[in-house]
Amino acid sequence: MSQVLHTPPPPPAAHPPAAPADRGTPAETPAQLAERYGLSVSGARPSLGTYVRQLWARRHFITAFATAKLTAQYSQAKLGQIWQVANPLLNAAVYYLIFGLLMGTKKGVPDYVPFLVTGVFVWTFTQSSIMAGTRAISGSLGLVRALHFPRASLPLSYCLQQLQQLLFSMAALVVILLAFGVPVAVSWLLVVPALALQFVFNAGIAMVMARIGAKTPDISQLMPFVLRTWMYTSGVMFSIDRILDNRDVPAFVHLLLECNPAAVYIDLMRFALIDSFHASQLPPHVWAIAAGWALLAGVGGFIYFWKAEETYGRG
Repeated sequence: MSQVLHTPPPPPAAHPPAAPADRGTPAETPAQLAERYGLSVSGARPSLGTYVRQLWARRHFITAFATAKLTAQYSQAKLGQIWQVANPLLNAAVYYLIFGLLMGTKKGVPDYVPFLVTGVFVWTFTQSSIMAGTRAISGSLGLVRALHFPRASLPLSYCLQQLQQLLFSMAALVVILLAFGVPVAVSWLLVVPALALQFVFNAGIAMVMARIGAKTPDISQLMPFVLRTWMYTSGVMFSIDRILDNRDVPAFVHLLLECNPAAVYIDLMRFALIDSFHASQLPPHVWAIAAGWALLAGVGGFIYFWKAEETYGRG
C-alpha cells in the first residue's frame, strides 16, 4: 500500500479582511473622532465662571488644607506652635540690633519697637505667602497628578495658612504694643480691611508665582534674593518718610517708594495700631492705592493662573 500525505486546509480567518479604504476619502482627525464618540480632553480648562464656582465648592478643603499645613509645620519641634510667634519676634530682635541700634534708624521714630515689630510681622506675611505660592504646584505634583480639583486651591490655601500664622503673631504684637504704652484705640478696627486687602494682594502674587514656578522650579532659588531687596525698599526697619526728608531724590523715586504695595500695607497697619504714627506719614489716597494693588494683583493673578490650568502637573 502506498501512503498518501494530505496537506491540512488553512484555518478560517477570525475576521474577514477589511475592505480597502477609499483613497479619495480623507481619514478622520483625532478631534473629529472625539466629537463623534462624545470624548473630552481630560483636565481641560473650564470657563472662568465655572472655575470660580468650583473653587467656592471646595472652600472647606482649602480651609482644612491650610489648617493642616499650619499644624504640621512645627510638629517635629519641641516648642511646637510657639515658633509661629518666636520666628518673627527673633527677626525683629535682629533688625532692632542692626538697624535700630548700630545704624541708628530708630532716631526720630516714636515707638520704634512697635513700629519695627509691626513692619516685620506684616512683611513676613507677604514674603511667606509669595514663597509658599512659588512652590505651590511644583512642590505638590503628587497631589496635582492624583486628583482632579481647581489648582488655584493650592496657592490660596498656602496664603490662608500664612494669614492664620499672622493672626497668631498678632496676639504677641498686641502684648508688645501695650507693654510699650501704645493705648487701645478705635483705629485698631482698621486692621481688618487692611489685612483683607493685603491677603487679596498676596494671593494674586502667589498665583502668578505658582504658574511661573510650575514651569520653572528654579525660580524658588532666586526669589529669596528678590524678596530681600524688596524688603529693604519697603520701610520695614525704617521710616521712608524720614529717610527721604531733606534729600535730593527724584520725584519718581519718591513716588515709587511711597506706592510700593508692601510699604502701603505696612504703613496702613502702623497707622491703625500705633497712636504716634500719623496720617501725614501716609501717601495721599492710601486706601485707594491699597485697594488698587489688591484688585490688580488679585484679579490679574487669578486670571493669569487660570489660563494655564490644564498644563499643571503635565510634562
